[in-house]
Amino acid sequence: MMSAKKKWSMLIAMAVVFGLVAGLVMFGVNTAANHIAGTGDAPSENDVVTDDTEDNSTASANISSAGTKTPVQVAKEAMPSVVTISTMSVEEMRNFLGGVAEYKVQGAGTGVIVGENDTELLIATNNHVVEGASTLSVGFIDNSTASAALKGADPDNDLAVIAVDRSDIAEDTMSQLKIAAVGDSDELELGEQVVAIGNALGYGQSVTVGWVSALNRDITLTDENGVAINSTGLIQTDAAINPGNSGGALLNMDGELVGINEAKTGTTPTGISVDNMGFAIPIDKAEDSLKELMSLPTRDKVDASHASALGIEGQSVTSDLTQLYGIPGGVIVASVVENGPAYQAGIQKSDIITELDGRSVGNLEQLQNALQYYAAGETVDVVVQRLNGQSFEAQTVSVTLGAADATG
Repeated sequence: MMSAKKKWSMLIAMAVVFGLVAGLVMFGVNTAANHIAGTGDAPSENDVVTDDTEDNSTASANISSAGTKTPVQVAKEAMPSVVTISTMSVEEMRNFLGGVAEYKVQGAGTGVIVGENDTELLIATNNHVVEGASTLSVGFIDNSTASAALKGADPDNDLAVIAVDRSDIAEDTMSQLKIAAVGDSDELELGEQVVAIGNALGYGQSVTVGWVSALNRDITLTDENGVAINSTGLIQTDAAINPGNSGGALLNMDGELVGINEAKTGTTPTGISVDNMGFAIPIDKAEDSLKELMSLPTRDKVDASHASALGIEGQSVTSDLTQLYGIPGGVIVASVVENGPAYQAGIQKSDIITELDGRSVGNLEQLQNALQYYAAGETVDVVVQRLNGQSFEAQTVSVTLGAADATG
């Protein structure tokens, strides 16, 4: 049904990054276990701060447009590869009587078709588009829709892959879709023309045209809790990227995917208005992560009656602790429920959980979100970083999850 200019391998090579520490490491771990505060949530599209470096010069006056197609041709050919994403999440809010009420929040984003297997259509997007969503819906070029499920997420790189069951897509719709042709973002040059496609403001697909303003741009994304998250090596463009465009396609003038749109900046930290600064994750940077996520099993959220728990109390490792003490990002175990699942598997206080069943865990919210896809009684591999002398070592333990109402 589909073809791609570049094949996406389905092989996976998992790696665990070790953090080396010295000096105050033990003090840092003990302090974190007992006094850690704050959470490191997923990046949002608000309050982007740029960090200029010597290599990040803006586009020169000698503007060139690599490629042979017009923006109209690029958009027309790429549109069958781009989808809208609608999300629904449930959030809690405390009312003035002290009670807690649940309310539904709708969200919108964009995705790019990057692969398929025998049963699924695979779509790349940003992690912050789908994180925490209770339901996902995808809209195709013919305006038909289908439910989607999370295949895997890489919070550190703000990437995710969602899957649509091919049986849920009409044959006529399927015939109109195609896998995105993948380009080489390392070949981009300053001043090169690009096209961005995305579901701006949730209104449906829109097309904007601009130029590569800078390469290897490092920015700081600030989430809704004010936690700063660094995103590095990005493409900067003046093509309009608005809320809802996240996860969409940045294309060169050959119609090839060269980036996954991620964020825009509207103001500086001092409140100065900024125009025409959008950012995309280079496809060469994203490719390995997307291959890995595409190979994971697709899971649906389990019913609340089957909700699971590890049996720990934990907190997110803040970026300050990582910078000060070299502590790996993840969830630090503050306490372990006696005879609970984690206790029986050998997880200890001060361990740092970094993976659950092959899925990256960057903070407590990500761990909680991941557990929503596993039922009590399932056995999963959990990777923890454990201090050994003055360095951390990764250890993998198998945990049989307990019932959420029994283990906390």
